[in-house]
Amino acid sequence: MSQSVLTRRAGSLATAAAIAALIAGAGAALAATPKDTLVVAWAIDDIITMDPAESFEISAGEIMGNSYDRLVRFDVNDPSKLSGDLAKSWKVSDDGKTYTFELKPGLKFASGNPITAEDVAFSLQRAVQIDKSPAFILTQFGFSKDNVKDKIKATGDLTLTIEVNQPYAPSFVLNCLTANVAAVVDKKLVMSKEQNGDLGYAWLKTNYAGSGPLKVREWRANEILALERNDNYHGEKSKLARVIYRHVKEASTQRLLLEKGDADVARNLTPQDLDALASNKDIKTTATPKGTVYYISLNQKNPNLAKPEVREAFKYLLDYSGISGTLIKNIGIEHQNFLPVGLLGASTEKPYKLDVNKAKELLAKAGLPNGFKVTFDVRTTQPVQGIAENFQQTAKRAGIDIEILPGDGRQTLTKYRARQHDLYIGQWGADYWDPHTNADTFARNPDNSDDAKSKPLAWRNAWDIPELTKKADAAVLERDADKRKALYEDMQADFRKTSPFVMIYQMNEVAAYRANVGGLKLGPTSDSTYMFTVTKQ
Repeated sequence: MSQSVLTRRAGSLATAAAIAALIAGAGAALAATPKDTLVVAWAIDDIITMDPAESFEISAGEIMGNSYDRLVRFDVNDPSKLSGDLAKSWKVSDDGKTYTFELKPGLKFASGNPITAEDVAFSLQRAVQIDKSPAFILTQFGFSKDNVKDKIKATGDLTLTIEVNQPYAPSFVLNCLTANVAAVVDKKLVMSKEQNGDLGYAWLKTNYAGSGPLKVREWRANEILALERNDNYHGEKSKLARVIYRHVKEASTQRLLLEKGDADVARNLTPQDLDALASNKDIKTTATPKGTVYYISLNQKNPNLAKPEVREAFKYLLDYSGISGTLIKNIGIEHQNFLPVGLLGASTEKPYKLDVNKAKELLAKAGLPNGFKVTFDVRTTQPVQGIAENFQQTAKRAGIDIEILPGDGRQTLTKYRARQHDLYIGQWGADYWDPHTNADTFARNPDNSDDAKSKPLAWRNAWDIPELTKKADAAVLERDADKRKALYEDMQADFRKTSPFVMIYQMNEVAAYRANVGGLKLGPTSDSTYMFTVTKQ
């Protein structure tokens, strides 16, 4: 079903024609893309909303990173370095609990409304009050619907304070403020669309209220998402007039569009496609190790999957080396830990390999010598579909009958978030560049009840882990880097042995692009691939 058309300014007939052409069938003979327009072929069926307070999907993350500003951003070339986005400066109180920010003067939203400290405070308060999936990134600092207006407040037109509940390492707090949930929205515009006290939630699901270098022009679910230059942006303006993401699910179709010149960039190519393009002088590639890990998870509400021996058996039923050499060749690195390499304390231990006999022994020990049947929710994109089918085959050798339930990104995510799956294959991208971003979701579950306020990946799989949760809580407060590193290494060792997660690989994202495209750099997180820096000749 198409989403409603987003707020747009009058566009040229050429723009309308370009968009119309781009959403035509893949087999159509399309004209070359306009010089001022970048066309990206990508599977974007995971996008659920355009509201940064709710958006928590990989594809949507990139859109938010290009279209919304926040107080601070990290350097894509060195994520350990932070710089001001809307913030001119900041300081931390002696007790480590109060952060004071001063904004850059004279900034405007895409609407033309001025950006004030009240807009920033409202945006952070709103994310806590709406309390959708990514809100935990902020509420972990002690903010609640009841206290957030006292803890986060404007103290002047261009100054605001944020008071956290504990003296965390400042880098941790600031890194959390780089996340999409901390994006700044236009209070005047959003509140003019408020319905029944919803803080503009219904409207912003399909509309735009930001100040980033690109602004959202149109979104049609599972079809197209168009961005255009924001002439009110405070920094260097986008080199391109517009960026159009075209939803193309099949890698082979993406490759065809790229080769024909109907797409400028292809984002989901398989290793085979990349090999085939290697000799094409008109096509180049770029790659970046991402803070994204892929995994298979086992819902602990299923009594068979909840057995410790079954959890471990599944880790011996994945053909790690076979998958590495084929399905994720050049686009992924075998990785069996919840922290991606690059983050503090990330382990590179790989204790598991395909061993069907070992898995059978563990299943027998669990009282399931003849195996059992289970369902597997799988997004129908590569390489996850291929990995799921490969896993289905090896599991069958141990007597486990897996029924694959295919679906698009929204379908599988919605079911997963409701804890209604048996097995699920997914990916998790770092929300901010700190090890707690993954520890907080894979190794922390403070409340395993169905109506829990916090719903991390451990919760989604009903994994009740009070002791591991305590370790995660201690690690985030440790200011000594070496001690903190050791805590995360210990947590990962525990996780590898006991968790209901079969960690598969760390993403090495590769994009192929036409030779006339310049400046394309994939970021280490989903929201740090900046299309506004790209050029075309």
